[in-house]
Amino acid sequence: MASWTSSEFLYEEVKPPGIHFLERFKRSGKLSFKQYQAMVFVLTFIAYIAFHATRKPNSIVKGTLSEQPTGHFKGADKGGWAPFDGPDGTALLGQIDLAFLAVYAVGMFVAGHLGDRLDLRTFLTIGMIGTGVCTALFGVAFWANIHAFYYFLAIQTLAGWFQSIGWPCVVAVLGNWFDKKRRGVIMGIWSAHTSLGNIIGTLIATGLLKFGWGWSFVGPALLITFLGIVVYLFLPVNPVAVESERDGTEVDSTMRLGDTITESFLSSRTSTGFDRRAVGFLAAWKIPGVAPFAFCLFFTKLVSYTFLYWLPFYVSQTEIGGEHLSQETSGNLSTLFDVGGVVGGILAGYFSDQLDGRAITAGGFIYLTIPALFLYRIYGHVSMTINIILMFIAGLFVNGPYALITTAVAADLGTHKSLKGNARALATVTAIIDGTGSVGAAIGPVLTGYIAAISWDAVFYMLMTAALISGLLLTTLIIEEVKTLLYGSPEEDEVAAASSSRPPIDVLI
Repeated sequence: MASWTSSEFLYEEVKPPGIHFLERFKRSGKLSFKQYQAMVFVLTFIAYIAFHATRKPNSIVKGTLSEQPTGHFKGADKGGWAPFDGPDGTALLGQIDLAFLAVYAVGMFVAGHLGDRLDLRTFLTIGMIGTGVCTALFGVAFWANIHAFYYFLAIQTLAGWFQSIGWPCVVAVLGNWFDKKRRGVIMGIWSAHTSLGNIIGTLIATGLLKFGWGWSFVGPALLITFLGIVVYLFLPVNPVAVESERDGTEVDSTMRLGDTITESFLSSRTSTGFDRRAVGFLAAWKIPGVAPFAFCLFFTKLVSYTFLYWLPFYVSQTEIGGEHLSQETSGNLSTLFDVGGVVGGILAGYFSDQLDGRAITAGGFIYLTIPALFLYRIYGHVSMTINIILMFIAGLFVNGPYALITTAVAADLGTHKSLKGNARALATVTAIIDGTGSVGAAIGPVLTGYIAAISWDAVFYMLMTAALISGLLLTTLIIEEVKTLLYGSPEEDEVAAASSSRPPIDVLI
């Protein structure tokens, strides 16, 4: 049971039932702080793997649903499914993607606002199980012989809302347990869940496709539903909820979401100095760096999600080494883009930590995306080997900055010094950045649905233009970081001078 503690929807989290069970096997009767950190890392990691796995069936079955008897494909995955097997089939599929991503984008802002006020463990569980139900219902249309376009549209719209709950929750929980010192590397490794989720979702969906496209949805649906139950039983939202200690110092039992992360930066500050009210939506937009990174992610995610939803279809429609590939082979091949994304996310996190420059790193990866996309479009069809290499490189540069901005950057800004001790902005800032990015993610796939019917060259020019704009939006932040690297930060001297006369309340990062 949760006990309400204020009019701002605050209540004190309780220890998850699974933790009570695990403590029975501990001689000391309680888990260590590092054990909790490992548990949080793993549980949030697999939770978001499941979220992304449920997004892949749509892209995998696109070719099957929209297929017309052209004789281009090899294998037994032919058929088509009304209303998607007509001449406007790709456009209808694009509209479904738009509905999902539009609601996802809007829902992200709402979920972030609620995430700083509600029990994240329960809220995340609702998102996971709701996503599982919606994903399964989409697949049920195969056995129920449903061909109504608005059925699929309604299911994807509802799925977008449940999916939007996941990201603010997992980033906020992870941010409560890990400080900024190695956040880039830790979150770079952790952000591999996006690509691994895409890979696992692709493998499940393509593996089950031969039994009927409905199974491609049911498999990931069962996975996320099961993991949602595991999350509810075991996920510790923050050290307060499990009465854990850090560096020998007992955590203030009155601290709320995000306060733990602030204490790790302000070890000398007393608990009574914290403002535990959640940051308002408009106030969060005013945090320095939030707007540039949010709009940068708009275009970065436009590129990433276009590949997420259309790459398997593009591969199946393109001759590689002189032949067309089957839907299953195309889907499996597309996972190499996500393998590159895993490497890109880790490298982006590492370089940003070493340089202490999130914008420099993100900008560098984004600008390198442009030649990577150009080369993949021009030479990807030459042979299977060249396609694999160029797809991997494209995935590395496309998903590297996407992973960095949505994890380490969002967590940094959610505990920015301008908050002056109010750390309860993690979920809100995360939602603003990823929610804005999700608007771009909604636009990219639907534009592709229309543009691809004319020319795939035009699609790639659109993606390269989006990458260029994304990099330009970070120009001011990149210049500031370069100046800091060359001349140091003037704020460091101001803080040092101020610390001699008052507590260091402004230094959060």
